[in-house]
Amino acid sequence: MQAAPFQPFFFLRSAACATRWLGNVFARSIFAVGLLAAGLLLATQFAVAADDEAGFEPIFDGKTLDGWDGDPKLWSVKDGALVGEATAGNMPKDDTFCVWRKGTVDDFVLRMEIRINGKGPNSGVQYRSKEFEKWRVGGYQADWDKAGVYVGTLYEQPIQNVGRHSLAKGGTKVVIDADGKKEVTKIGNLEDMIDDGFDPDGWNLYEISAEGNHLTHKVNGKLFMECIDNQVDKRAMSGIVAVQIHGDRVMKVEFKNIRLKRLKP
Repeated sequence: MQAAPFQPFFFLRSAACATRWLGNVFARSIFAVGLLAAGLLLATQFAVAADDEAGFEPIFDGKTLDGWDGDPKLWSVKDGALVGEATAGNMPKDDTFCVWRKGTVDDFVLRMEIRINGKGPNSGVQYRSKEFEKWRVGGYQADWDKAGVYVGTLYEQPIQNVGRHSLAKGGTKVVIDADGKKEVTKIGNLEDMIDDGFDPDGWNLYEISAEGNHLTHKVNGKLFMECIDNQVDKRAMSGIVAVQIHGDRVMKVEFKNIRLKRLKP
């Protein structure tokens, strides 16, 4: 049988009660040991959390669209989030994007929290991408949807109807060779991965990483997709970041706590 994990706050409460009722040196010693253990545990947890965020810089201020450019009829900032919303009376005919204008990315880690609502809503995060018309973007996309069917998927958004479309589904590792042939292995069962902690109605953490031709997508800290893209004439090694509203559907998507870590000096 596996031992229960040490719970310092329960230990402290018990020791404090003992100190109150017994009032002896032994009980006070127990309380002091518990206090030290709790402090060490909290310090370790905070150090791990701080180290995990080391090197990340916010690229959305949570208050304004400074640095972001999309159709003002569709994109706004509300309650600390970058919000894209299409309604029955205000709907784009085609997919449209809000583009980060303050730089491009090559090797990086990008983190953000996403929440999506609507009937059959689908969205995504473009990276190493190209803008071929105003607010029209193509290239690598970290896909996202409320139902969980496409969560974690690597899709290549077409540029003027040219693109490779689905490159690696959530729950898989894919190696693409020089001719575009794919070798696919399973990371896990997508339905089980979605059931384990994914909140279709709430906020979820998305992490996108690109280093050379090695791409990964993580959801709530878990690896959902890995791709090694060896198709030199098709792959992208740098480009823009953008977030998406799908055309032809009522939907609302929100992005917050968007931060970027560059892996090259």
